Amino acid sequence: MPDCFVQRCSGMARQCAVAVAILFLILVGGCSFFPSFPTEDAPSKIASPADGYLLEPGNQVRLTVFDQDNLSGTFSLDAAGNIALPLLGNVPANGITATALAARVESILRKDSYMQDPKVSVQVQTFRPFYVLGEVRNPGEFPYITGMTVLSAVARAGGYDYRAREGEVLLVRQEGDVQKQYRAVEQTPILPGDIIKVLERRF
Repeated sequence: MPDCFVQRCSGMARQCAVAVAILFLILVGGCSFFPSFPTEDAPSKIASPADGYLLEPGNQVRLTVFDQDNLSGTFSLDAAGNIALPLLGNVPANGITATALAARVESILRKDSYMQDPKVSVQVQTFRPFYVLGEVRNPGEFPYITGMTVLSAVARAGGYDYRAREGEVLLVRQEGDVQKQYRAVEQTPILPGDIIKVLERRF
């Protein structure tokens, strides 16, 4: 058999091997287009959403001054983060908890001699919204309701679409100055401001 024929055949074999290797790398690399879940599971139990919640513009609070119905009511934080209270005017409320706001109102009432020993309670009525993104029918921003889970959040977004990887999601949660990513299931409780990302399933 001529040497040139043998060399030609071996050259073609090498080219075929290289082509197969490139195809393999492309197929393996293609898997990176499918985002993976974080390894850490989201907490299965959470405290009350109001615990430690920092008020922001647009939130509503129910403020009660005991034995003073004229000073009590439901108030919204304006764009500057203030609530407008009868007699007291604008009271800054942005970036503090409901407990801190109650203490602030008590201090103002005492300082301005409206009451000697005021007792004030504040309850958060509305929270910041949550978000559902990815493979759902109607992704977007939704009002938070106490007691919501991943499943109820996905339902608010119209349910899974046909490409969705159902049953578990990527959950993004702000914890202090850190944005953490968790793996979450449908029963996982959510908090105000959470971002729920429904990933695409691997066909």
